[in-house]
Amino acid sequence: MQATLEQRALKVSIVVTLVVSSLGVTFGLLAGSQSILFDGVFSTIDAAMSGLSLVVARLAIREASQRFQHGYWHLEPLVAALNGAILMLLCFYAFLNAVQGLMEGGRELDFDLAIAYAVVVAIACFTMVIYQKRLNRRADSEFVRIDIQGWLMAALITTALLVAFAIALLLQDTAWAHLTRYVDSALLMVLTACFMPVPLGIVRRAVREIFLIAPSAVDREVHAAMAPVMAREGLLTYYSHVAKAGRGHFIEIHIVTAPEFGAGQGVAVMDEIREQISAGLSIPPERRWFTVAFTADERWA
Repeated sequence: MQATLEQRALKVSIVVTLVVSSLGVTFGLLAGSQSILFDGVFSTIDAAMSGLSLVVARLAIREASQRFQHGYWHLEPLVAALNGAILMLLCFYAFLNAVQGLMEGGRELDFDLAIAYAVVVAIACFTMVIYQKRLNRRADSEFVRIDIQGWLMAALITTALLVAFAIALLLQDTAWAHLTRYVDSALLMVLTACFMPVPLGIVRRAVREIFLIAPSAVDREVHAAMAPVMAREGLLTYYSHVAKAGRGHFIEIHIVTAPEFGAGQGVAVMDEIREQISAGLSIPPERRWFTVAFTADERWA
């Protein structure tokens, strides 16, 4: 059910993003606005990456295969890192173009077309934010969560564009009319500055998962689940290792016991302890690779 909702959300997002990107490129060229053109190109790349995310999302829910014995979860942070890196490069390139535009004295643009574009796209973006948030309450997808952040950022920035274009339109035929030539380049600089934190955050989170840096929240949860089990069962000590890749969590726990542990009970007592630990974890079973091993020799822990 969650996977179906996730795919539906991504498909709708791709279609709307393609419409928005087409509007951005068209209106950007007609109005002579680099800021609108940048918005359109940004949306086009975002649509392409959403398509790739949709493919990976389908892979991520598949069963492990002979070649990918740990499943396909590790593909999610790789795609996220690629997405963020491309968007970062685009922002940097656009920022340089904005600086060049200011140094060259700005450019004229059609504010009526620019305002029409901003109104239509702002409505589309805010609608997508509401739709995706409602759907992700059930889907609980990291991909959809990233998508919501992108739509919210786009909505806020397009609203800012609308306000700026409206002010520039009002300044025409006034003593400040000469400043309107710089509006587009200045807005492009602001756009890139506002967009940049989004891909930076995506890359930062993805890199943590690619390098298997232990997520502190999961690590604390494992220790909290282990504490009552260790006290109740009289176990000596344990060592835990946690990592996160996409929607998947890898949890390994090695418990050190006394040599006489489980005498007369066999594997049943170990499975009971595994159940107790599992019950203390909030991560659903289908999203975790969970291993609990027992040894009386601490060298193997």
